[in-house]
Amino acid sequence: MIERLDFSCPTIPEGGEFPLEHTGKGEDRSPEFYIKNLSPQAQTLAITLEDLTHPLKKEFTHWLIWNLPASSHIKDNLPQGFEVAIPQGARQGIAYGWHRYAGPKPPLGQNHQYRFTIYSLDCSLSLNRWTRKSSLLRAMDGHVLQKGQLTASFGNKKIWNQDSRPMMV
Repeated sequence: MIERLDFSCPTIPEGGEFPLEHTGKGEDRSPEFYIKNLSPQAQTLAITLEDLTHPLKKEFTHWLIWNLPASSHIKDNLPQGFEVAIPQGARQGIAYGWHRYAGPKPPLGQNHQYRFTIYSLDCSLSLNRWTRKSSLLRAMDGHVLQKGQLTASFGNKKIWNQDSRPMMV
C-alpha cells in the first residue's frame, strides 16, 4: 500500500495560484518543497508537474525529475539538464520542459489547473535521457513508498502597465 506523503510549497499553496516567478510567463523557476513525513526507508524522490486541463492532452506533463536525494527539503530553481549537478544524482526527463522545469504557460485568456506529485521511492532509477512520464511511472512501479499531490492554477490576468492601460499576462 502506498502511504500519503505530506509536503508543502511556500510560494504555491494547495488550491492557490502559481506566482509569476514559477511560470513560463515569468522566470520559469522550479519551486521549493518541504516534505513533512518522509519515510525512513525512502532513498530518492521523484516529482512530476502536469497540466490537468490541457485542451489536447489530458494530464499534459510539464516536468519530470527523479533520483532527488530523499530529504525534507527540495530547493528551488533547480538547474536544467538531464544530469542535475545540484542536487547530485537527480535526472530530468522529456516533458514540455526538455530536461528542465517548464512552468505553466496557458494560452492567452485561459486558466489551467496544474498538479505537482511527489513520490518517495525505495531505490534509485536507471533511466535514460529520453525518459517520458509513462516510462518513469513504469520504472517506479513497485518502488513507490509514498505519494503526495498539490494542485494550483495559473491563468492570464489583467495587470496595469506604467501607462495605466490594462494588459494581459
